[in-house]
Amino acid sequence: MHVATPPAPCAPSTAHLALPFFDDVHRALARGLVPWAAAQDVDETDDRAACRDWVQRLGAGGWLRYCVPAAHGGALPALDSRALVLLRETLAFHSPLADFAFAMQGLGSGAITLAGSPAQQAHYLQGVASGQLIAAFALSEPEAGSDVGAMRTTALPAAGCAYALNGSKTWISNGGIADFYCVFAKTAPDGGTRGISAFIVDATAKGLDTSQHIHVMAPHPLATLAFTDCQVPATALLGELNGGFKLAMRTLDIFRASVAAAALGMARRALAEAVHHARQRKMFGQTLADFQLTQARIGEMAALVDSAALLTYRAAWLRDEGEKHGGARVTAEAAMAKMTATENAQRVIDMALQLHGGRGVEVGSKVESLYRDIRSLRIYEGATEVQQLIIGKAALQAS
Repeated sequence: MHVATPPAPCAPSTAHLALPFFDDVHRALARGLVPWAAAQDVDETDDRAACRDWVQRLGAGGWLRYCVPAAHGGALPALDSRALVLLRETLAFHSPLADFAFAMQGLGSGAITLAGSPAQQAHYLQGVASGQLIAAFALSEPEAGSDVGAMRTTALPAAGCAYALNGSKTWISNGGIADFYCVFAKTAPDGGTRGISAFIVDATAKGLDTSQHIHVMAPHPLATLAFTDCQVPATALLGELNGGFKLAMRTLDIFRASVAAAALGMARRALAEAVHHARQRKMFGQTLADFQLTQARIGEMAALVDSAALLTYRAAWLRDEGEKHGGARVTAEAAMAKMTATENAQRVIDMALQLHGGRGVEVGSKVESLYRDIRSLRIYEGATEVQQLIIGKAALQAS
């Protein structure tokens, strides 16, 4: 059965593009992306096939060029957080799986952009930008999610190769469909976060098993990766030896605000669905929108969306401005955006579902799928509780 993305009740508003956070290049990006995204019709029955389809479409449309710098086929001189935010917000409004496909291309190759050798960048980034290569970021483990230093996967010297990887990674997005993985492993097993290094591991590497797929409430390509004496050459080392933790955090800093943008796009879609439904639904001789309680609820939803948007755009703008002046980190600001946008989106989508009544929980309705899609965003790339700790520590240090 063909399950296409349901049509949006209206195109997403672009009024926010007038805000001073954005430049003309971002406004031009949005003018092209909004109609393109609305015109796509992808069968998402099989999430793995759909993800491959989306990567191909995003590559052909030129949108994946925003995942890499211009020197390697990218659209802009360097990774631009505001461009990433606008892309993810718009794609998530139409299809969270399209957003997922785009985001993983950026996250999966981000460490190569930041620290890859010229040879590594030349080999992988062009393929990411064109959609010919699917990327993945492999950091989390069964016992090391938020506590990265607790990872047990090792990469140690072995006979016949520079490093042999042993251990496992789990909850890996694009697991099983990626062409390569940016893998983080202990090169100094007792070194904590200071003993972690990064490696580029091709999907065809001997000793890598990606067959254990993970099924979740909102279907996405996820898998557990098992490494058994997986041999990689010295040229697979990504960045400095034992510099993997800092590299992982730098990569996440770039993309954390874009997670907030994905949540924002879903929240905007839920609000649009709620407004559309309230105007159409007849009750007691009037529409649902005529009731003051409905108006109050929609007003609350709109305020939650706008507050999340401002924090998201601020984080992206600060990161881009910081890159012009030495690359100052915006970890706390990105954490505020990620925490607020995902939590607010959960509330907005729940309110939208409630306004739809029984139709809201019907499988196949847009608000029902959004209700499942939003839940994981409050966990991945740093759970809400982790963001709270980051923000709290930053506030205490600033006092």
